[in-house]
Amino acid sequence: MGTKLIIDTDPGVDDALAIALAALSPDVDLLGVTSVFGNVPLDRTTANARRLLELFGRTDVPVAAGASRPLVYSKPRDAKEVHGGDGLSGHSYTLPEATRPLEERDAVRLMLDILEASDEPVTIAPIGPLTNIAALFAAHPGAAAKIGRLVIMGGGVTFGNSTTAAEFNIWSDPESARRVLVEEDVPIVLVPLDLTHRCAVDGEWLAKLAASGPVGATLEGLTSTYRQHYTRVFGEDRMVMHDAVAVAEAISPGILHTETYRVDVDCGLGPARGQTLVDRRKLGEEDPQFTPGRPIEVAMDTDLDGLRGFVLDRLTGAAR
Repeated sequence: MGTKLIIDTDPGVDDALAIALAALSPDVDLLGVTSVFGNVPLDRTTANARRLLELFGRTDVPVAAGASRPLVYSKPRDAKEVHGGDGLSGHSYTLPEATRPLEERDAVRLMLDILEASDEPVTIAPIGPLTNIAALFAAHPGAAAKIGRLVIMGGGVTFGNSTTAAEFNIWSDPESARRVLVEEDVPIVLVPLDLTHRCAVDGEWLAKLAASGPVGATLEGLTSTYRQHYTRVFGEDRMVMHDAVAVAEAISPGILHTETYRVDVDCGLGPARGQTLVDRRKLGEEDPQFTPGRPIEVAMDTDLDGLRGFVLDRLTGAAR
């Protein structure tokens, strides 16, 4: 069926678009969805994930709840001011109630079971804080061998959004982020703010989504608070779909253009906490200025119109 995929998520408006992208793509075998705290508390992210899958007619996909807090330190705040109190602009009530029960297994157990049962590598798209993924590697180090790639939405090369330095997902749990990005030997594509901001969609794109049918109209209806936030950020009617950009790469490897850079994460308690340190200098390991961290693929560019068209086609059914 194409890409075997697990999504680890904290829905969230952009997460909703990302889950839709995977759930509605005919060339994706969506094996499971795991929830994590982040944009809103865990009970809300879990409920949102389940109700979104119900909207997409994907009651075949199991949902398991994961971490309700970071690995080490408590997180100072969520992102309700961006996503609304329920994570979906106050419109989660427009989603159907979930009919498939929540898994009794937790997120780590579900991911492990899926990986062990698969006869080929599985892609995981973590699009929230990385706590569940760090816990998977800590408890089950052999699981990494069954993962084809981690396609992670997170970090910033030149700027942050939760702070001047740090992007929300990494800032929410820097210790877990460092465990995953720096200390694990698994192929990674990191999709940072620098690229996701450039992939922002406008009112015309959203109008096409709304006009595509009941699912598209419901999805567009979830964006109001989020859209207002980004209209203030950009000074015009544009909205960032961060997580959907990462899931597009998970589905269609190479749709994003990457560069290999050494990456580290600041886990200090100062103003740079949660910053992704992306070393773009051309240094070898023998250089005295050599930076620690691990070389990973960082998505730096894409065909912007092509990417927007890819996502819209999948969400509106034009690709089926």
